[in-house]
Amino acid sequence: MESKTLRQPIVCVLGHVDHGKTTLLDYIRGTTFAKNEAGGITQRIGATDIDAQKIEKIAKDILKGGRLRIPGLLFIDTPGHVAFSNMRARGGALADIAVLVVDVNEGVMPQTVESMNILKKFKTPFVVAANKLDLIDLYVDAKNRTFGDFLKMQRQEYVDSLDAKTYNLVSELFQNGFNADRYDRITDFSKTISVVPISAKNGIGIPDLLMVISGLAQRYLETEISVKSGNGLGTVIEVKRESSVGTVLDTVLYQGKLKVGDAIAVNSAEGPRLTKIKSMQVNRGRKATSLAERERVSAATGVRIVISDRVDVISGSPLIVVKKDPRHAFEEIRKQSSVNINLAPNGVLVKADALGSLEALCYELNENGISVRQAAIGDISKRDVLDVSTLPKAEDRIILGFNVNLLPDAKEASMTADIGIVAGEVIYSIVQQTQEWIKQKKSEFEEMKKSSYPVPSRIVIMEDHIFRTTKPVIAGVKVMSGRIKVGDSLIKSDGRYGGVIKSIRDEEISKKFAETGSEVSVAIDGVTINRQIHPGETLYVDMNEEAVKHVRDMNLDSETLKTLEEIIKIKRKENMFWGTRA
Repeated sequence: MESKTLRQPIVCVLGHVDHGKTTLLDYIRGTTFAKNEAGGITQRIGATDIDAQKIEKIAKDILKGGRLRIPGLLFIDTPGHVAFSNMRARGGALADIAVLVVDVNEGVMPQTVESMNILKKFKTPFVVAANKLDLIDLYVDAKNRTFGDFLKMQRQEYVDSLDAKTYNLVSELFQNGFNADRYDRITDFSKTISVVPISAKNGIGIPDLLMVISGLAQRYLETEISVKSGNGLGTVIEVKRESSVGTVLDTVLYQGKLKVGDAIAVNSAEGPRLTKIKSMQVNRGRKATSLAERERVSAATGVRIVISDRVDVISGSPLIVVKKDPRHAFEEIRKQSSVNINLAPNGVLVKADALGSLEALCYELNENGISVRQAAIGDISKRDVLDVSTLPKAEDRIILGFNVNLLPDAKEASMTADIGIVAGEVIYSIVQQTQEWIKQKKSEFEEMKKSSYPVPSRIVIMEDHIFRTTKPVIAGVKVMSGRIKVGDSLIKSDGRYGGVIKSIRDEEISKKFAETGSEVSVAIDGVTINRQIHPGETLYVDMNEEAVKHVRDMNLDSETLKTLEEIIKIKRKENMFWGTRA
């Protein structure tokens, strides 16, 4: 059987912050082992292209004269799982295989777990790069070596320490649902995740890592990376708007070909649009620092495209070459660009720079028990600020932004609006800050309960539990919502006076408060049963407008919030503007 022609596998690098993703990519770009060499490792637009001949040279001691079937490896330059999730194709991930970088000394961290969740979601095969061998105690300095040669240089105490750290990492991976082992101890690579110990800083184990990636790709991913005929298909990973040339798209082409003059369908803020390739740039063959215009490029490659129209293209969206009717391409773009996010009636507002990052952030928020009310692509606007500032629940009055800007008018509006804004480029940090915000609002609400401010509350006088009819009334009540306390004034559903709570007892125990669902005995002063108040009647805790303004900033549950609105409605029978926000 004739073997298939293979394209370069597309490789994405993920991992926890500071575990060495960028250092690894910098090394692969050629800052060390390609120095002063005449090519072979070529820096391309948005990606790093390592050809097979260079990999074979680097890993000659491992290959022992063998040859690779793949033409090389294409590493996505932007590290991080959000870039990974942005680059989608074929209904899954653009990346054919991923490298999960983990500090072997720290092990699995929050962003490592996020990355593994993304890999699970897209069913993407991956290799673990156990980085920072140079920080293990008793390390004997070495550079640019295979892992096997490096290990022979080390003392037995170092080897034992590395074994222990590797075992801990393998155990943590198992706890997260992955069967893993050190790559040189694996017999069946289809069932076990490869852990490759490396030092990205010193170039240790990089030949092993490149060979494991190459071997797995050409053995298990032949179908995925085989060259396919058909229209050019790519993913826009970054959009630039340059005044001198127009709209520039940094794109990864993963199937087919592109040529200058091709009509292409892209996704914009207004929906799918048709435009043309005005010019393209890739790196000139073997010269790592020189850019040159090309008339035609083939997959897989990174290419910078200048389009003929000023289209507001969305990063992370598909790019499809159109031969005739664009309708099929437009439908495919709509399908691939549809938002897959679980929204709730209440929750936070999320803004992100691209569809993939929007989904990734919302996914992590949901996993951490944080509901998302609204999610959209784009910068944080004044309208976002104003919309959020009017929400009734304080914990919902927050905007989360991933890799987006706070527009000037939005910044100005946020200074006077009682809202929170959490923005950044690390998902787990955004999630953590949001959790702290919600915790703070809940704490403020608890403090409010203990303060002089009344909580919006509703009670019902229990008909069979009237113990005294006057001076004061003593009766059993059920707290239907909120939290009543000694000193609360009460009103009836028609707004008339309903007395003052003088004491609260739960059987023989005196209490200052009674929560929702409680059945307690209360002493109500200033009224008489069957005159001002009656058995079975519903009473509300009275509130002034200052108290309403205060509790609106608290974390009210839905039933208490409903009670607040009922109290406002009662008050507006006399003043239609009562309780209106300033």
